[in-house]
Order: sequence, then C-alpha cells, then structure tokens
Amino acid sequence: MRLPNGFGNVSKLPGNRRKPYRARITVGWEVDDNTGTIRQQFKTIGYYETKQEGLIALSIYHQNPYDMDSSKITFKEIFEKWSAEHYPKISDSNVKGYNAAYRSCVVIENMRFVDIKKSHLQGVIDDSGKNYPTMKKIKSLFNQLYKFAMQNDLCSKDYSKYIDIEQYRDKNPNAYNRKPFSKAEVQRVWDWKDTNEYFSVILMLIYTGVRIGELLDLKKENVNLSERWFDVTASKTEAGIRKVPIAEKIVPFFEYWISKNDCEYVLSTPDGKHFEYRNYYDSYWMPLVEQMGMQHRPHDTRHTCISLLTVAGVQDKVIKKIVGHKGQSITEIVYTHFEIQELIDAINKI
Repeated sequence: MRLPNGFGNVSKLPGNRRKPYRARITVGWEVDDNTGTIRQQFKTIGYYETKQEGLIALSIYHQNPYDMDSSKITFKEIFEKWSAEHYPKISDSNVKGYNAAYRSCVVIENMRFVDIKKSHLQGVIDDSGKNYPTMKKIKSLFNQLYKFAMQNDLCSKDYSKYIDIEQYRDKNPNAYNRKPFSKAEVQRVWDWKDTNEYFSVILMLIYTGVRIGELLDLKKENVNLSERWFDVTASKTEAGIRKVPIAEKIVPFFEYWISKNDCEYVLSTPDGKHFEYRNYYDSYWMPLVEQMGMQHRPHDTRHTCISLLTVAGVQDKVIKKIVGHKGQSITEIVYTHFEIQELIDAINKI
C-alpha cells in the first residue's frame, strides 16, 4: 500500500528484534545549498512487532498530530509542522522560495506563536532589506502559517492579513534608510554612553558590524574575551557563520554585559531575560536614537562599520570576512584564509 506524500513510513529494521518495524512521520524538509537536493526529515513515533501495528500508529498520529499546548508552540515549530505537510504538494522552486522567506524570520522564530502580533510580522518585512517580490513571498508564508495554525486550533487571530508590503512596491528596500552614522554621530553615541547602559549596545553594533539579531542571540559561551573574538553560530547566510573580532575600545562593554547577570546571552533585558528583536527595537533602540536627535535603524550600524573600515584603508576582502559578506570570487571563497589576529588588527583601526 502506497502511503500519501508526507504521511511518513513504516520500515523493517535489520537484525533479530522483538519489534522490528519502525514508524516515522515527516517533520520537515531541508535543502542542500550545494546541490539543491531536497531531503525529508523524519521523527520516529514508535517500534512495533508487525507492519500493520506501525501503520495503525501512523494513522492514529495523523488523526491528532498537533496535540500539544497551543500556548507554548513556537513560530519555528509551526513552520516545521506546516512544511512537513505542505512541501510534498508543491514544486521544488516553491520549497526553496518558502525556505528563503523563513530565513528572514530569524528574529521571531523562537517566539511563542501566541505572542506574535502584527508589529512583529511587519518588523520582519520592514527590516528584511528584500525586494518587493521577496516580501510577497514572506507575506505568503505568514498567510500559510496562520491558516495552518487556525485550522489546527493553535491560534485564534490571523495577524498576517494586516501586513503592509504595498509601501515597498515601487521602492528599493535596500536603500530604505540605510545610511551610516556620521563621524559626529558616532562621537555623540560615545558622549552619551554613560547615561544609559544600552547606549553601549549601539557601539557594540558599530564596532563589530554584526546584524542586530546576531548580537541579541549571542551567547556568553561563544565569546572568547581573552583572545578578542566571538562566534556567530547562526546567520542569514552561510558566509555569516564566522568569528568576529572584538575591538579593544568595546572590550569593556562585553565585560560589563557578560558579568551583569546569569542570563546565558551576552545582552539581556533589565530583568535578565533574552532580548526579542521587537522589544529591543521599540523599547531601547528607538528611544535612545531619538534622544540623541538621530534617525537610524539598527542595520545602519553595519553600514557604519563597513564605512569606518573602508576609510581606515582595510582591504575589501578583510571587511567581507569581518562582517560576513560573501566573497565576490570563487578564489576568495575557496583559497583565501584570514587569521583572527589579522581581523583584530583591522577592527582596531577604526
């Protein structure tokens, strides 16, 4: 009997086993970035004495596959369950499109689905830096996930229908408010740093060039202060997985935040919790930037770092390595390697 796509399978394992039949359900799909091959990801739900018992277990599972606490399920878990059911029905190109759209959702993927509001979804769109067609795909993903969640009683309101992407139809979002801090503005942040501890976060962003999500999700265990670097272990791109040098002038900020409390993350809220992007942006970034009389978005700090490194005469290939930009040539990607000390020397020039 042929099972429906995405239903799972029952297979007999080798050897002399009391329960040789394994029943597995499909929990997701992954794309090999090098070959483009799409592979199923499975989860075992049990082992059985006969194949018929395994098929019955699969059937029971699919009658109520989402029997879990709707108050705890995350955006990521909703995506995984939806993709496991939906991907077998669509083309490879659509799978890749939805996976690309999902990668823009890093700031909300670990949020409880019930906590996500229209402002969080709109924030993903506004900060994506993508073109209009890509934004349409992101919104389409939101529509699909909310439809799926509501069908399975995992949420009660569809916030995706309120997302506005029309404002970007005739605009280049990559140019939207993407201006580096001027030299005078950088100095102004330094002048204000002792008035509020969160001003130091702006300087940490400027002098590392990391994306805001990369800094908010940085764990203390991935920081090596003695050797002046930290690891970015999750990023929007493959090139973004990297060692980032820590400039001497911001070492005290890292020391301060690491020793501040027991939170596993470097940065934390006043009550010692992990920062969600929207919380940081609405409650800290915007008030502090407005207090200094500026108009900037967090991504501008990344452009500022690149600008400062360029003015300091740092080679373009070194800048790419620091900020996690993909090299422009195969030679750079395959053959060029930079020692961390070279990156530290470069970042200390700004």
